[in-house]
Amino acid sequence: MLVLSRKKDESIMIGDQIEIKILAVEGEQVKIGIVAPKTVKVHRSEVFEAIQAQNKEALSASSSFLEQLKKK
Repeated sequence: MLVLSRKKDESIMIGDQIEIKILAVEGEQVKIGIVAPKTVKVHRSEVFEAIQAQNKEALSASSSFLEQLKKK
């Protein structure tokens, strides 16, 4: 893990197309802005984990559905 310190109005570049901007620091909360191409999906980690769980659930439901179709 790379750990960097940034102040308000400073930014971090990831590659040449993704910029992470520090918009505000309020107490223990940091507000960031992310500038990235529309083709790059950006999610909060808890949303990303929920999407992954739903995808896994859909895959297992699809395979069990296919098995039921084979039996008919």
